Amino acid sequence: MRHYFLASLFLVSVLPAVSQAACCYFSAKNADILQPAQKVFITWDPAEKVETFTVQPKFEGNALDFGMVIPTPSQPKLSEMPRDFFKHLAIYTIMKKREFAHSKLLPLIEPQEFDKRFMFGGAPAANGAMLKAQATGLGREERKPAIKILEVGTVGSLDYKIIEAGRADDLFKWLKDNKYTYSGDEATLNYYVQKKWLFTVMKIDTMQMKRNKDGSFDGEVTPTRFQFTSEKLIYPLKITQISVRERTEALFYVQAPFKVDLPGDMTYQYTWMPMLQGAIGCSGGIPGGGQEWLNKGNPQGVIAKANQLNFRFVAGQRPQPNNKGHIPTTMEWARKLSKDDVAILSGKMPWSEKVPDPDEGFVLADAKEKERAKAIAKVIRARLAKANKERPIGYLVREAPADDVRNLQQLGGHIIDGLFITKFRKVFARDEMNDDLLIVPARYNGTEDTSEYEEMLPSSPP
Repeated sequence: MRHYFLASLFLVSVLPAVSQAACCYFSAKNADILQPAQKVFITWDPAEKVETFTVQPKFEGNALDFGMVIPTPSQPKLSEMPRDFFKHLAIYTIMKKREFAHSKLLPLIEPQEFDKRFMFGGAPAANGAMLKAQATGLGREERKPAIKILEVGTVGSLDYKIIEAGRADDLFKWLKDNKYTYSGDEATLNYYVQKKWLFTVMKIDTMQMKRNKDGSFDGEVTPTRFQFTSEKLIYPLKITQISVRERTEALFYVQAPFKVDLPGDMTYQYTWMPMLQGAIGCSGGIPGGGQEWLNKGNPQGVIAKANQLNFRFVAGQRPQPNNKGHIPTTMEWARKLSKDDVAILSGKMPWSEKVPDPDEGFVLADAKEKERAKAIAKVIRARLAKANKERPIGYLVREAPADDVRNLQQLGGHIIDGLFITKFRKVFARDEMNDDLLIVPARYNGTEDTSEYEEMLPSSPP
């Protein structure tokens, strides 16, 4: 007999899996793709009260089959998403860094006369100092179970059922009778039953997974999109708690008419404002409206509150747990999308700026003759001066394989002009998962935060 294991928004096995360390690289695409146990892309329409989220569960273990349940406040419409959807999002949101035009030939041609002002290898040296800134019930045979199957179908390679349950004990029994091995308790199910939420139950084929040498499986399935009506922008977090020993890492991309944040002590402001403060004085000023946010966002109040919570920000480092084992949320990318941002998907706008090469057309052999060398040096200096005038604080560049950039077209129709995308990472301790996750407009003390973050700062973690 084959058993299905029911988990939450990410999958685990019948036998407990070893949880991964909460480790990430803030701007590396591989951290987006490989590490978080949960990845979700949410689009929120507050006018129509419609929420859409795409999830790609990650799981590991030795069960022959896996399953998951996703509770939603209303009946969802399911659709399959591109297999590499989250990879494309990771590429799209790779952070930019500033680079400067520099010559490799000029110091060889005229080593005594070379003007070091034109040898830009990165951000101005002055920025270096900134890095130091700171309850199980039994089924009752005499009563017909209060279970109603609203829909049965297939999305991609996944079979699903959408279920309405009037009682948690009936749902618990239904799962057992239908060969699901459920690791949670009735109390968790009842939490959603009492809210009159619906349950989408999906069966996962292990053929989609990689099999390890010890016979266990691990991997991710094709992303699935859920669209449903909701009074609030909310993410079903509590059900995840049943499958977590100590903590789980989640990566969110939220697209809405405004920048978003997590409420209360889960806010990313405890890392965002100190990061901005650590970047004060960087060449060209803090980009993306960061300085304006510092001026009105009361950073001292944020830092004082962070200190009370024992959240210690260290420039250039990833956040560490406080004395309760809680890790502050980190914002990893944020931008209000323009038509140009959307045009990147079709290749009509460049994904990255290109730093001009002042040595283009010349090789060292061309400079063997003295007068020829002088002429070459003059041209190179002129090109460097032009580049420095055009981009006095450098060119915004990032790198990815050409094929990955071309494949961004698969985000077409999902990335919407005029909306704000906020990307943030949160490592949830088990005691932070006692309720579902409410996602709120980004503001502090009633002041809206519209600052953007797409460029590495001197204080940014690696």
